[in-house]
Amino acid sequence: MLAIREAWRSTRRSPLLSMLAIATIAFSLFAFGMFGLVALNIRDALLQLEERVEVRVFLHDDVSYASAVELMDRVKVMPEVAQVDYVSREAALARARAELGEFRDVFESDFLPTSVEVRLRDGFRDPATVERVAVQLEGERGVEEVRYGEDWVEKLHEIRRLATGIGIALGAVFALISIIIIGATIRMSVLARAREIGIMRLVGATDWFVRRPFLLDGVVKGLLGGGLALLLTWGAHKLVNEYVIQTVFFDWRTAAIGIAAGGLLGLIGSMLSVGRHLRAI
Repeated sequence: MLAIREAWRSTRRSPLLSMLAIATIAFSLFAFGMFGLVALNIRDALLQLEERVEVRVFLHDDVSYASAVELMDRVKVMPEVAQVDYVSREAALARARAELGEFRDVFESDFLPTSVEVRLRDGFRDPATVERVAVQLEGERGVEEVRYGEDWVEKLHEIRRLATGIGIALGAVFALISIIIIGATIRMSVLARAREIGIMRLVGATDWFVRRPFLLDGVVKGLLGGGLALLLTWGAHKLVNEYVIQTVFFDWRTAAIGIAAGGLLGLIGSMLSVGRHLRAI
């Protein structure tokens, strides 16, 4: 309770400094939040592309529909498979004419073979797994050829891996910058009470007793800054949706984690600033 009263007293004593600290924390976390929002939308875009990863199994001309259904039943029980669809000659021809309208007169009724489209589950769309499934399907009866766009799958996987690595690295940099900025703002509060801290040390106050109000102050300012940063990020998201492109926003769990992260960063920044000041006196 004493730490809470001291933290509140410090805020009331210098409200302008407290508002400046919260605003500084908010804008530093806003930059971090915008980066997170961009990373989220890139991830969703890549996931949508990954959902299009499929293995297409072309059947021999003499394979009957009943035999194709038996093949589909065998494929459905494979742990990597999410969905299996039968595509007749007529359906394949209609799709080709719809997707390639300028060449619709070129396609003949027997131009495209009957096929089975195999979509894979999430987590089984990496190049090695897709290749393994394709090789397994090539050994099935009635299969003439199996295609899955090997180069495209490998490039997509490489792009996702690269984006993940860059996202982690930039996220760590933004977090470090936020800690430095938050530490600097908390240090202003520490310096404003330097004389008081010195007197407390002279009368025998322990480091932990001196630290507690500042740590609590840092957590509260971090939480308030995190909430304000979330509002700013949401506003930027709405503007982008209105004038540029449709994007997705954080779900409520991610938003709550972001606000809690603001409190954690405030705590870390306070610990570093107060510890540095205590070591100096």
